[in-house]
Amino acid sequence: MVVEINFDGIVGPSHNYAGLSPGNLAATSNAGMTSRPREAALEGVAKMRANLALGLTQGILLPHDRPDDSWLASLAIDYADAPTHLKAQALSASPMWAANAATVSPAPDAGDGRCHLTVANLVTMAHRSHEWPETLAQLRLAFADPAFAVHEPVPAPFGDEGAANHMRLAEHHGAPGVEVFVYGESGGPFPARQRRESSEAVARAHRLALNHTIFAQQSVAAIAAGAFHNDVVAVANERVLFAHEQAFENKARLYADITRIAPWAEIVEIPASRVSLTDAISSYLFNAQLVTLPDGTMALIVPGETRDNGAVWAWLQEMLAGNGPIRRVEVVDVRQSMRNGGGPACLRLRVVADPTTVDPRFLVDDAKLDRIAAVIEAHWPEEIAIDRIGDPALIARIRAAREALLDALEIVGLTYK
Repeated sequence: MVVEINFDGIVGPSHNYAGLSPGNLAATSNAGMTSRPREAALEGVAKMRANLALGLTQGILLPHDRPDDSWLASLAIDYADAPTHLKAQALSASPMWAANAATVSPAPDAGDGRCHLTVANLVTMAHRSHEWPETLAQLRLAFADPAFAVHEPVPAPFGDEGAANHMRLAEHHGAPGVEVFVYGESGGPFPARQRRESSEAVARAHRLALNHTIFAQQSVAAIAAGAFHNDVVAVANERVLFAHEQAFENKARLYADITRIAPWAEIVEIPASRVSLTDAISSYLFNAQLVTLPDGTMALIVPGETRDNGAVWAWLQEMLAGNGPIRRVEVVDVRQSMRNGGGPACLRLRVVADPTTVDPRFLVDDAKLDRIAAVIEAHWPEEIAIDRIGDPALIARIRAAREALLDALEIVGLTYK
């Protein structure tokens, strides 16, 4: 049976606040703070437990080997001798944000009837540009079944940030859908991370029908306000597009294209007069998981910061009191991730597939989450002060923690080197 599976990135033991991501206002404003990797990872486990309790199917992606010695070797340096900025970039736990792992096109959309995944190259940011080899290794292990096709990244310099700039609309998950690729253009103080050429290349690799594929430009205003990915200002699920009024550069054209191709689609738009871009981005209202529950209703899984924002929470309560398609709001605590610029949607990669075709080591139930939590509590550092990122004892603990997790999950020796 085809369902949507949310694959959450387990927050790695090197989680720290180095402020490496220009344009991500939360990450840069919290640069230098002391992080709490154990707390962050347990927050992620709690979010996955909450999803299971809602009746959703849940998977995991694993922390990467950190620091990335192979990347540093390509720069002809080792970790001990690297300058501080390279140490931070090699140690980053950013693979936790699995929405940037790949772009996914379910089998009903693809010309060959397979589920396609293209690993994101993430070339815009140095600390993320070296993620893709290990991501590719994990995805090829998890999705080794012939039902899937896992592609290498689009080559540089064409930036691709994966599912964070991709949306899918369908009458239901197993039906043929409309895929919306959102790209950016420079025009403000921050870089646009998604190139149209990358989106077009992914669509070709996934064998998508052009008449069911849309390329839309993210608004310059949204990028300038801190919406470094489209999923900070818009999210889609089945027949619903939930978006801020200022999410797209040519909103009228996008909405017309959606209505023409998918007349069954529903667009739920929050006006800027009610929720400003600043409030939407700081609360991560749209960086929520919009999901279909087993009874067919839709729920929005939001971070606690959404409830803390008066304007945002008031609008959500009015929405729930109405007769719209989103009938439930669930609040989760992912504050450690939020302080580094990633909400509930950043932490997960959505894959529509039959769970029996997925390597079972990458799927979880409550018992497996118990095992994962036990490893985190025993091995993850309690905190990392920014001046400790070069500490050899800390590096040894980070590596031992990841190996303990791989051992517990019987994925010993996962490597891309």
